[in-house]
Amino acid sequence: MERIFLLSPAYAGGKRAALMLNPRAEFSLARRFRSAEGVPLGELFSFLSGLYFRGKLAYARAFARPPAGFPVAFVITPNRGLMDVNLRVGLKDLRSFGRVAIDENDPRYRRPLRRDAARLASGLGTQCEVVLLGSISTTKYAEVLLEFFGERLRFPTEFLGRGDMSRGGLLLRCAAGNRELIYVPVAGSVRHGTRPARLESRSWKGSPFEFQVARAG
Repeated sequence: MERIFLLSPAYAGGKRAALMLNPRAEFSLARRFRSAEGVPLGELFSFLSGLYFRGKLAYARAFARPPAGFPVAFVITPNRGLMDVNLRVGLKDLRSFGRVAIDENDPRYRRPLRRDAARLASGLGTQCEVVLLGSISTTKYAEVLLEFFGERLRFPTEFLGRGDMSRGGLLLRCAAGNRELIYVPVAGSVRHGTRPARLESRSWKGSPFEFQVARAG
């Protein structure tokens, strides 16, 4: 079956965002981000979020089976709807993201998301599975997306009861071990679960999934 992923966003108003916007920051990612080419959205959000988004991105790249012409994943953004994870972004984009909260009652968030979800649902056809890698315990993602994807909108059952860091660690382990999770429809699902056992500690140093947290000089 064809499959694409929808990734919940990183927080664009925190300390790491401020670090990226600092004109004096000289680490490699910051310099590339300030250049005319910018950096891929997935790379930027991996830096802003750390483990959780990095896990979502690695997992999506490992297990997506998108239809021809579609990316492996789209990112739910605060005010630009659904964006290709590989689309390059820069300073203006990050500043724009940071001005809008993820709030289903805010039209600056909801309208672009509804617009792009409608387009994507129509373009994908009925045989493509859409997997949300994000929280379903709140209404800010799931309720908007269900309107357009219905039973095709799924989520990993092992997300239930886990916090963001646990989900990120789980997804990285699955990508590294080539173990795909089980997906169930969001519609009609229980959206809260008991907390599972903690994941065993693991070092990612030296692996393809290592991520260095850069600091300004």
